Amino acid sequence: MRPTLSHRPPTCLLTPAMSGTLERIQRLKRTPFHQMSPADARAAYQGGAEVLEPPRAPLARVENLSIPAADGSPLPARLYAPSQERMPVLLYLHGGGFVIGNLETHDSLCRQLARRSGAAVLALDYRLAPEHRFPTAVDDAFAALRWLAGEGASSLKLDGSRLAVGGDSAGGTLAAVCAILARDAGLPLAMQLLITPGTTAHADTGSHKLFAHGFLLESDAISWFFDHYIDRRDREDWRFAPLNAPDLEDVAPACVLLAECDPLVDEGLAYADKLRAAGVAVELDLVRGVTHDFIKLGRVLKEAGQAQDFAARALRSAWNHLTQETT
Repeated sequence: MRPTLSHRPPTCLLTPAMSGTLERIQRLKRTPFHQMSPADARAAYQGGAEVLEPPRAPLARVENLSIPAADGSPLPARLYAPSQERMPVLLYLHGGGFVIGNLETHDSLCRQLARRSGAAVLALDYRLAPEHRFPTAVDDAFAALRWLAGEGASSLKLDGSRLAVGGDSAGGTLAAVCAILARDAGLPLAMQLLITPGTTAHADTGSHKLFAHGFLLESDAISWFFDHYIDRRDREDWRFAPLNAPDLEDVAPACVLLAECDPLVDEGLAYADKLRAAGVAVELDLVRGVTHDFIKLGRVLKEAGQAQDFAARALRSAWNHLTQETT
């Protein structure tokens, strides 16, 4: 297993643009999430989520729809596609610690992924904690994936035979879990896109200690998210901590995007290594000098657009590979 980054000092790691962005954010002196109610934290996150992202890119198709959860509850979703043609589709699961985030907070990012990959992106508004605790988010995400693989893609005039799942942060965790569940259900996936995912049961790696404060994602916020989402007795469950999954053989190929100055970076590296050890193809991009959530800071960080391009190329390659196999 590759060495972690936890031995490296935090000083001088950040790029100038990342450092300046953090300084501007800190000067705003916003109330931290862990000192808010979930409702207030959701409103605060939505209010600032796209401030540092490019304007929402125009696309040929942007449609709001509803997907049935496993228990029949309607789940809001939004389809993004660069044309009206039949094309592959990525199910996208937003970040936010399982407590905050929605279709609006990740609209710009989903548009960019659709535009850059040339394929459709379906964003899911899975149910959030504490109103809906673990494993509701897992169940909602996998129900949406199964729906897409079945009648969903065809009803949207998309190619359900070329299907991928992805997400950032907590959404990256859900995407990793969905890839395992898909393998177990015999549901073929072209790729899993894991952007700064959480994979461990406890926030106890070296990078959690090294980047606990001052690097955008704070340790108090992580604890607050976890406490709202899942009981401590359940945290060893691999559906919360996919690094605990007993077997990763034959899961979908992975594109893993990590940030060097992120509390979650060590567990992201560990998961990429565990996938490789199981014989899974992995494309890894460890983006130097940036923090968690960097991919949503495209207005100020060139690395955000570069990472989106990296993900888009990986998606196109995976879908093209499937096309070649069937011709």
